[in-house]
Amino acid sequence: MKINIDQIKRYSRQIVLKNIGPIGQKKLLNSSVLVVGAGGLGSPVLIYLSSAGIGNIGIVDHDKVDISNLQRQILFESKDIKKSKAKTAFLRIKKINPDIKVKYFQKKLSIKNIKKIAKNFEIIVDGSDNFKTKFLINDYCIKNKKILVSGAINKYDGQVFTFNFKKKSPCLRCFFQTTPSNKILNCETDGIIGPIAGITGSIQANEVLKEILKIEKSLCGNVLIINSLDLNFRKIKLNKRKSCICNKI
Repeated sequence: MKINIDQIKRYSRQIVLKNIGPIGQKKLLNSSVLVVGAGGLGSPVLIYLSSAGIGNIGIVDHDKVDISNLQRQILFESKDIKKSKAKTAFLRIKKINPDIKVKYFQKKLSIKNIKKIAKNFEIIVDGSDNFKTKFLINDYCIKNKKILVSGAINKYDGQVFTFNFKKKSPCLRCFFQTTPSNKILNCETDGIIGPIAGITGSIQANEVLKEILKIEKSLCGNVLIINSLDLNFRKIKLNKRKSCICNKI
């Protein structure tokens, strides 16, 4: 894909960066990213990736917009209540950047459909809100050597993981040695401050761009833990567990 004059103007503020330039922008335009979950994390991820010129974007979400989502899920408006999140996100992203290719899947990701949905995407972004889906994505990416950028939010806190399974990367199961209760990610009972979704999702989008462009130090092998109350950002080394699935495939 060649960069035309309009694209040079649209992406000029990042093309001017020495680590990107026209060659880097071409990489972004030729890349493909699947975003699982179009909610609190998926909203900023989709906005920034589409704005940056990711050439092929997929959106997976089976849910509908609820009034309680509007506090943090910035892709949606009051008029979108009861509409499909995936389709609404698709329409909004196409307005942001009509030049990119966007496909949406109004389905719940499962072991039966993940291969069909994800096979044509090189990077998977996990913005899901339950551990069953997170581990499903994790295991699929290990098996198929995909890059995974996973995020989680709760109350005032956020976590970001980058796993590059083309290399000897640890995985999500190395961090969560047992399957946590989904109550840990339950915004309905625990609550969530809106900006932590934006902060965490924006960092996920930044990680995707870094992985595509292969610039600076990857988060791979670490977990970034964010506390929005005291503005504390901690990067903790994540080691592979010998008994983990990522050592067996």
